[in-house]
Amino acid sequence: MKQTPLYNKHVALGATIVDFGGWAMPVQYTNLIEEHHTTREKAGLFDICHMGEIEVQGKDALKLLQYVMSRDLSQEKIGQLMLAVITNEQGGIIDDLTIYKRAEDRYLVVTNACPKDKDLNHLKKAKEILNLSNVIITDLSDQMGKLDLQGPKSQAILQKFSADDLSQIKFYHFIETQLFDHDAIISRSGYTGEDGFEIYMNVQYMPKLWDELLEIGAPFGLKPIGLGARDTLRLEAGYMLNGNEMDETTSPLEVVYSWVTNLDKNFIGSEAIRKQKQEGLKRKLVGFEMLERGIARHGYKVFKNGREIGIVTSGTLSPTLNKAIGMAFVPIDVAKPDTEIEIQIRNITAKAKIIKLPFYKKKF
Repeated sequence: MKQTPLYNKHVALGATIVDFGGWAMPVQYTNLIEEHHTTREKAGLFDICHMGEIEVQGKDALKLLQYVMSRDLSQEKIGQLMLAVITNEQGGIIDDLTIYKRAEDRYLVVTNACPKDKDLNHLKKAKEILNLSNVIITDLSDQMGKLDLQGPKSQAILQKFSADDLSQIKFYHFIETQLFDHDAIISRSGYTGEDGFEIYMNVQYMPKLWDELLEIGAPFGLKPIGLGARDTLRLEAGYMLNGNEMDETTSPLEVVYSWVTNLDKNFIGSEAIRKQKQEGLKRKLVGFEMLERGIARHGYKVFKNGREIGIVTSGTLSPTLNKAIGMAFVPIDVAKPDTEIEIQIRNITAKAKIIKLPFYKKKF
């Protein structure tokens, strides 16, 4: 398994290490419930160094990205990041990612860990198709590390560490700055449903950054958080996981990514997605909560009146809501909120109800 620059830190903290897409990652340090509540109520620090970073630079950088990304990036401002998806020719999602505009001709594309190489090859292939000689594509993943600081205390903690006024960073914006005299990028978004920041620096400074943040954050209740709580946090917030809610057979229209899919422009897969929209969707990703005892898990079958109609993509017992919740694909005519469904949990079927996403929304 690959190791992030913080692997030894996780082992020293007694973390349970698991294989996550070929990476040795901490799933928990103490227990999932405690780490979940720590992030919701105080602050949590996440090692996200396994994710990919690709620089796209040059005169035709935007032209290339417009051809590859589902979203119209023409109005993106310097200092802004935008969420988008990459789709294949059939309109299936290869990855969901964020695009940071660092200059008029310079972008940072942040990918999920597993599809990073696919994303990189997709960009390179598109460059050849468009015959763009004025674009340089550079994989920075081995050089650039990333930490996520999430939770209501995150700004107060990071402000102790930064000379910049972090209150001036708007949601889905970033600044280029320095932390202990080294270049850094600080952005404000998050995958937990809480206010929070992403910090990018050269990988060699990640251990120092990790240690200093935990030390500065200790009086605020900051703790390291594993992938287990990251999953329950993102599910409560209605965020999707690559490989669960989306893959190359999933259209952005079938999940919650219609809003980042601009069919007024041409991009790889746009023709197939337009056709799907014209013909009408067959299925939709929905949220549900269990009405009877049981926790639905990834891969469990969904039924309606005894007939199998879909499949669960993610499910858990929500620590914040104290309810069993999940997401599933169901036929479009069953996707309306308050519709009752049944989910097969081992050898029984339990009632559930479709509800509007997200399950939890923080009031910032």
